[in-house]
Amino acid sequence: MILDLARLLLFPALMAFAAASDLFTMTISNRVSLALGAGFFALAIAGGMAPYDILSHVGAGALVLVVAFTCFAMGWVGGGDAKVAASVALWFGFAQLMNFLLYASLFGGALTLLLLQFRQWPLPYGLAGQAWLARLHAKESGIPYGIALALSALMVYPETEWVKAIDLAHLALR
Repeated sequence: MILDLARLLLFPALMAFAAASDLFTMTISNRVSLALGAGFFALAIAGGMAPYDILSHVGAGALVLVVAFTCFAMGWVGGGDAKVAASVALWFGFAQLMNFLLYASLFGGALTLLLLQFRQWPLPYGLAGQAWLARLHAKESGIPYGIALALSALMVYPETEWVKAIDLAHLALR
């Protein structure tokens, strides 16, 4: 039961925290990526994931890490976004990676267009005093892609083996 609760709550909670952190501070702490990595290994081992499958997930995470850090080096994404994307790929492996990347590109594009439009309007006087909103509104500010990454991850997560392995009937009886 504890394993099922961890599968159900850990990943979504960390993704929600990453999105909120990026929205309010334009940064994602390394602790989020470390917690995602540690959570993956803990649940993979506790859940009896085969060593080959663990290595496959590590390969997906490593591939995304290389690509994401190339994008970071080019100035296209932030370092926290790159690490979170790689951590999500670690959880999803190659099985759900393309779905995640497709959603991330769609939500990232929509977020970018929304923020570009938002930044064209003046901030209402009552909201201008909110530091996080002023930072989000600033034209020289980046795009908090952690929001798109988290939303994409939460869209894909219900289709993963992590969620399919949860015995919901057993959880409901407790």
